[in-house]
Amino acid sequence: MSDPINSVVILGGGTAGWITAGTLAARFNREQEEPVRVTLVESPTVPTIGVGEGTWPTMRSTLKKMGVRETDFIRECNVGFKQGAKFARWTTGADDDFYYHPLVQPEGFHNHNLATHWLGGNTSESFSNTVCPQEALCEHNRAPKQIGTPEYAAVANYAYHLDAGKFAGFLQRHCTENLGVRHILADVTGIEESETGDIAALKTEAHGKVSGDLFVDCSGFGSRLLGGHYKVPFRSCKDVLFIDSALAVQVPYEREDSPIATHTISTAQSAGWVWDIGLQSRRGVGHVFSSAHTSDSAAYGELARYLKVSEGELDRLGVRKIPIVPGHREKFWHRNCVAIGLSAGFLEPLEASALVLVEISANMLAEQFPASRAAMDVVARRFNETFLYRWDRIIDFLKLHYVLTKRTDSRFWIDNCDPATIPDSLQELLTLWRYQPPWHDDFDRAVEVFPAASYQYVLYGMEFETQPAAHGVSRASLEQAGQLFQQKGKATQQMLAGLEIHRNLVNKICRHGLQQI
Repeated sequence: MSDPINSVVILGGGTAGWITAGTLAARFNREQEEPVRVTLVESPTVPTIGVGEGTWPTMRSTLKKMGVRETDFIRECNVGFKQGAKFARWTTGADDDFYYHPLVQPEGFHNHNLATHWLGGNTSESFSNTVCPQEALCEHNRAPKQIGTPEYAAVANYAYHLDAGKFAGFLQRHCTENLGVRHILADVTGIEESETGDIAALKTEAHGKVSGDLFVDCSGFGSRLLGGHYKVPFRSCKDVLFIDSALAVQVPYEREDSPIATHTISTAQSAGWVWDIGLQSRRGVGHVFSSAHTSDSAAYGELARYLKVSEGELDRLGVRKIPIVPGHREKFWHRNCVAIGLSAGFLEPLEASALVLVEISANMLAEQFPASRAAMDVVARRFNETFLYRWDRIIDFLKLHYVLTKRTDSRFWIDNCDPATIPDSLQELLTLWRYQPPWHDDFDRAVEVFPAASYQYVLYGMEFETQPAAHGVSRASLEQAGQLFQQKGKATQQMLAGLEIHRNLVNKICRHGLQQI
């Protein structure tokens, strides 16, 4: 084969770099007699930026493919289980205002749309609690599996809450010790191009030139290769998503046996929202906000009030200010360079979209890996088309949370409902959903980051009104729905009876481990 792709060089460690390295190395070590060499270069002096402490359920498959033991991951990365997100005060701002976006899909979702029947029936019970068991599990602080459930298997679908700093180090050790990834600690001083305009090598002081056939830019917000070297423009979406600042803090539990929330808690504030993530030994809490709608000091005060501490006590916990520039590169793969992680873009922490984008980017790179330079431009074009679509759909989904609000207590919420800030693609769907609930055919791709079920949970959690079916529903459909509602009720009872308190399970896993598959 002419000009085969034999080596990949990843610039940047952190979660994005090591997930990409592990995904590529695991595939090539497993499937090829002569595996592609994977080298990761990172600076020994530049700290990495964690891309979030919440994941999607896809992380289970990602880690399993790498050969990571789930028990080791839970023990070493301060992990708790995540079964979705609870959104408080997003709709009306009242103290009792909340809804769930769970990770379990509605009962029978692939073949039957229970939203139609919920809309035509008694809507006094929340949509998520009507169609799936997971809201009840979260409200009762139940774990999503048992100690006898094998690694990565689930009773209720789940993701993770993790310590991003520990996770990067954990992946580094696994990739270098078990998957053959070459790790170079060195500052990059320059980039060498070939005659064709491809990147030929990274220049370093400590290790000379690091050559490769394909380069992956995981260098963070600076986007050293795609943005810096190739000057691929950045496309801002601040006209749609207003969040541009974060105040993050690590909060210790009051007691060693304090409950660990089994879901992300997202509580709306006057000009943004607060995330609250439960790990084994601490909570990760942060206030994200729009600097155009509030000041740093006012946001700091809201964070202190959320935590029920004085601003002096908050000072002692050590708050970190993180700037956010919402948007993404105009394309993600140029010549022989592909950007993954923050170098590709970032929107905001809502719905943990950053890590899932890293995972699906790394997975597509591994699955569609170009065998030769001649094939690379075709793969790059397809990659760019796929991820431009995915970024646009994620922007739509995040904006959905803001445009459905009934809050008028601040300019932030009022401005978010301005039609001029709502993408046409989302406007069109909202019009459609006035007359029919979201369903699979409303989207262009067979695999969506956020499927129709996710839109249903947010829409009907935030009291969106869809007219009941104009022509009614068939008797067969009513009977099927009745059976599914009964199945959901039985499943909820069984799970509440059979699943234990979240912290109790985590403690057992740390002591005894899960069964290996």
